[in-house]
Amino acid sequence: MLSALLSYLPSGDLIMVAGPALIFAYLVFGLAGFGSALVAAPIIAHVMPVADIVPLFALMDCTAIVVNGIKLGKKIAKDELLRLVPLMAIGNLIGIYLVLTIPPTPMMVFLGIFVSAYAIYTLASPTFSGHFSRGWVVPFGVMGGVISAMFGAGGFIYAIYLSRRLPDKDALRGTLTVLLGISNFTRFGFFAAAGVYNDGRLAVLALCAIPVMAVGLFFGYRLAGRLNREQFIRVLCVILIVAGISLIGRAVFG
Repeated sequence: MLSALLSYLPSGDLIMVAGPALIFAYLVFGLAGFGSALVAAPIIAHVMPVADIVPLFALMDCTAIVVNGIKLGKKIAKDELLRLVPLMAIGNLIGIYLVLTIPPTPMMVFLGIFVSAYAIYTLASPTFSGHFSRGWVVPFGVMGGVISAMFGAGGFIYAIYLSRRLPDKDALRGTLTVLLGISNFTRFGFFAAAGVYNDGRLAVLALCAIPVMAVGLFFGYRLAGRLNREQFIRVLCVILIVAGISLIGRAVFG
């Protein structure tokens, strides 16, 4: 049993590629509250089967989400959360249906263009004082659930909405953490029930990743603490642009 687990230790190539990618990915996660898989997955896909990446990040993100929740739990905007969660569930059901009925590539391209264009528009705006009315929770809540179900990456949709609703950046990060926690732990449960983690291989890789994940989270928290709201929104927009480009790249190049 022990020898089998030791055989699952990461190779030198995986460490060289995934190590820096994970540090940066969890720096982004610590800073923004989402984005780890969007940042790291396209890089790690060069040295790891894509089919392993989503369940691996589901496992690793559970740890990061718990840490974020402990750190930011008192800042959660419960009213926004109560409005978003039911809509996210509806979106998840729609997303599952769409996965089974339509090709995902056109939607990935459209979504990547939309997210990037929104972020560029926001960066070009002279002020970040624009405020979404409460009614915008419906399209963003449902769309975030759809994207989470289809691509495992709906955090940036909620980030767009919450960044225009919450004046406190820590409330934004904390609320995002809970939303993604609900989605991620559900996805982790499905993977576990399907036996994806039974052989221990992905669990070993996740354990080996904890030190680099901790480094990334540490620097992400430090950086977030140094930014005011306007600076934080600018950084968030850059992350959204990267996320949009990543989605387009996944759609075009696979």
